[in-house]
Parts: sequence; C-alpha cells; structure tokens
Amino acid sequence: MIVLIRIIRYLNKKQWMQILLSFVFIVTQVYLDLKIPDYMSKITMYVESPGHTVSDIIGEGKWMLMCAFGSLISAIIVGYLASKVSASFSKDLRSRIFSKVESFSMKEINEFSTASLITRSTNDITQIQMVIVIGLQILIKAPIMAVWAITKIYNKGFEWTMATAVTVLILIIFVAILMILVMPKFRIMQTLTDNINRILRENLTGLAVIRAYNSEEYRENKFDEANEELTSTQLFTSRAMSTLFPMINFSMSILTLVIYFIGAGLINAAGMMDKYVLFSDMVVFSSYAMQVIMSFMMMSMIFIMIPRAQISANRINEVLDTELSIKDGNIDTSNDDYEYEIEFDNVSFKYTDSEQYILKDIDFKVKKGEKIAIIGSTGSGKSTILNLLLRFYDATEGVVRIEGIDIKKYKLKFLYEKIGAVLQKSFLFKGDIRSNISFGENGYDKKKVEEAADASQSMEFIEKFDENFDHEIAQLGKNVSGGQKQRLSIARAIYKKPNIFLFDDSFSALDFKTDSELRYKLREKSPDATTIIVAQRVGSIMDSDQIIVLENGQIAGIGQHKDLLQNCEVYKEIAYSQLTEEELNA
Repeated sequence: MIVLIRIIRYLNKKQWMQILLSFVFIVTQVYLDLKIPDYMSKITMYVESPGHTVSDIIGEGKWMLMCAFGSLISAIIVGYLASKVSASFSKDLRSRIFSKVESFSMKEINEFSTASLITRSTNDITQIQMVIVIGLQILIKAPIMAVWAITKIYNKGFEWTMATAVTVLILIIFVAILMILVMPKFRIMQTLTDNINRILRENLTGLAVIRAYNSEEYRENKFDEANEELTSTQLFTSRAMSTLFPMINFSMSILTLVIYFIGAGLINAAGMMDKYVLFSDMVVFSSYAMQVIMSFMMMSMIFIMIPRAQISANRINEVLDTELSIKDGNIDTSNDDYEYEIEFDNVSFKYTDSEQYILKDIDFKVKKGEKIAIIGSTGSGKSTILNLLLRFYDATEGVVRIEGIDIKKYKLKFLYEKIGAVLQKSFLFKGDIRSNISFGENGYDKKKVEEAADASQSMEFIEKFDENFDHEIAQLGKNVSGGQKQRLSIARAIYKKPNIFLFDDSFSALDFKTDSELRYKLREKSPDATTIIVAQRVGSIMDSDQIIVLENGQIAGIGQHKDLLQNCEVYKEIAYSQLTEEELNA
C-alpha cells in the first residue's frame, strides 16, 4: 500500500477535489442503502401486526423507493467522477513518464530496456487506472458500509452478531491465504509481460533478418516458450482468484441459513408480542448482514487488484524516481572569442558495469571552422567520441570542452542547439518530408527547408514524388531507401544551422558522386561550421584539416592525410586496402 500511496502524490488539486466530492456522494449512497432495511422493518411490522392499512405500507414503500432512486443517482455520480479522476490521472502519469524517459541518457535506457519502458507506460498505468476507477467506488464505500451496517446490527441479537463475525473472520483468513499464494505470481507476470513485449518487438523490427536466415521456426519456439510461461502463471492466478467469489456466495448462503435457523429458535421461544418484533429484527438483521458480507466481497475485489497495482506502481515509481546520470548545466551563452571549438583533454570512457575502457587518453583540439575526420577499425570507439560530445554519456575520466567550457556546465537545450548530429542509424519520423527536415521546430521556414534539401542532394528524389515536400514518410522511414534516409537526415541537420556538425558514418549509403557534391554544398552552405566526420572510406576524408586514427580506443595517429601515410601504420593499412597509391597521392 505504501507504494500506491507514493504514486497518488501526483494527483493534482482538481483531482483531489473530485475525490472529496466522490466521498460525499459515497456516504450519501451508503446512508440511503442502509435506510432501506429500516423501511423493510416497518413494512414487515405493518403486515404482521393488526391496525395498519395498505396506505401505511405504500407510504413506507414510497420512502423506500426514494432511497433506492437516490442511491442510484449517487452511484452514477460517483462512477462519473471516478472515471474522470482515473482518466485524467493516467494521462498526467503517462506524460510524466514520457517526459522523464526523454531526459534519460543511454545508461538509463539500457538499464530499463525499451520493451520494459513501453510496458510501464501502457500496461502498468492501465493497472493503476483500474484501481482508481474501482477503488474510488468500492475501496471507500466498502469500509463505510461495513462499519455502518455493523453498528446497525450490533444490538439486534448476540447470536446473530456472532454468526456474522465468524463468517467475516473465515472470509478474511481465506482472502489472506489467497493473497499469500498469488502475490508473488503477479510480480512474475509483469516481468513475463516485459519479456513477451521484447520478443514481439525483436520479431517485428528484425523480420527481414529472421526471414533471410530462415529462422521463423526458431523465433516461433522462443515466443511459444515465453507465451506458455506467461499463460501458465496467469492460469494459476486466475484459478486461485476464481475460488473467491464462490466462497463469498457460499458464506452468504450459509449465513442467511444460520440467521433464519437462530431466528426460528428465538421466535419459537418468545411470547406472542415478541414474535412480531423478533421476526422484524430477523428480516432487518439478515439484510444488514448481507450488506456486511457484500462490503467484504467488494473489498476482496480490491484485494485482487491491489497486488498487481502495487507492482505496477512500484515499476512506475522506479522510472519517475530514477536519478539522472546526465545532469543539466546552467550555462546558456557562447564563448565566441575562444580559439578552439572542441577539446578532448585526456578523455577516457567505460560503461558503468564494465572494467574495459572503450576510449583511453583521448587528447585533441579542433579549431573553429575546421573539418575533422575520425577513422579506425570496427569497435575502435569512433562513435563513442560523438556520443560524448552529445552527452549521451559522460566521460569517465578527463574533460570534454566546447568553446573552452566543460560541456557538463552547459544547459542541455543550449548544447543541442549548437550541434547538428546525423547518427549512424538514420531515423525518420512518421509525417511528411517537410516535417522531417524541419524537425524540432513549431512551424517551418519553406525557403530554409528547400535550401537544406538542395544542399543534402535530396531534391533529386523529392521532385520525383507527386506531393514533393508533402510526400508522406512511413514510420521509421520504411518507404524510402537507405541513401534517401541518410540525405533527409543530413538535410535535417543543415536546416538547423548549427555551429558544429557531427556525422557518424552518415555518407555510407551514398555513391561517390553524391557524396562529393553533398560535401561541397555543405562547405558552401556552412563555411564557418566545425565538422567532425566518422568515416570508413579514406577517399571521402583525404581533404580534412585533421584526421584522427583510432585503434582499440586509443589515438594511433593524428594529422593530415599525407602525414599519416608517412608515419601512421594503422592509417596506411586502411588507406592501401581501399585505394591505389596513385589515388592516395593524387
């Protein structure tokens, strides 16, 4: 319950007011429900004892009907308010999680996993929503009704009271045993749901690879195993919980029988005048006893939902309470007079749970407006340098500076405004071409969009579409080729007009002619911008101001193309594996 109490701290004032209003109508509903047996008692007395007319019975019946109608109206209002509170709270909670996840670094994303974060944002919030919508109607109503009904029957008869108390005690013990059995299973179910989501996501995103390797049967078996495990766990909890309501119904039937059995004995032993009173009390007590049992029945429904909701609330709290590893800075001004745009000062990096360094003692400086290339074998740490500049991760040792200031001191929003990054995996969003190029802006500049598309060599294929810039891009850009995706991603970076361009192997899907024209346009469009290119092709970086050669996370050489051919064996090996000596010395 503590976990659930922690999650409701996110309720706003309006939602608390609606809950308070619900409480008022719940009390009204309970009061009216518990007045009905009083009128039943009077009607029973009127029927059994002489001297009363039909109009007397009808008069009490009218009041009884009004109570029932009032209770119905109150229940409808409570249901409306509960739905409103739960829906708005779920919306707010989803927004909070979405906002929090947006601020996560790659470290936090990897800790939770994408599949788990999706489940927490959808399924777990739905569990909380269900508890709120039912809890507001039942969790508040059931205890009030139980206590109120008990006070009504307390003095009606010791034997009847004891019979009711024993029944309630048996039900409490039964529910407690049930909770002990199923509570651990609910926790397992959430983990298994994450696993199902992960497998489904892998199957959908990797469908082409699965078919190419003829692995459909293997993936089906993997899914079947996860599905079977989840199904068996769900069956266990469902079967266990399915015994609850039959048990409650059985208890109600037995209690009714016991009440009437005890009542028959009491009436038989009583005098003539007391028989009418006892019979009336028995009818009323039976109604109130059923209300008590119904209250526990309603509470047991909540007990079924609370364990899962607690686990869901805990999973949501884990996301919302996660301490960010990437802290926002407070500087939002440029140091334009500083000579160097970028500096890596003895930077080393390793992942939190790893002993092996990805980068070690990286030390270089980039002047404003320079074009720098980074080359090296696969896994040498090229992309990691860009990730550190983008603060997807922070350096383990050393300092990364932009314009002489530690990038940790910059406000993240300001830092990202200075950088235009095209990552290794080109990513397009569902929408038209225009919205993808002007991504991140509310509105767009038509001229800027066209200029960015022209500079990135995208106009060539955009003009072939009937809708031109209004051409719809499918989710993940699946209706355009790899080269078109790369060019649109580059156009997005150019549109931003940043101080620094970061290209992470972003020209790999382009032919040499398009690559060359794009680089020329880029220099023409942004002559003062500093550019860092991670590349595999030596031919595309030979004209760079500096080339940084990485080997096993360390700098193997740094300098211009001709210098590296003379004094860097790693670069020489890469270069001669791709081009002839004439091409390299051209």
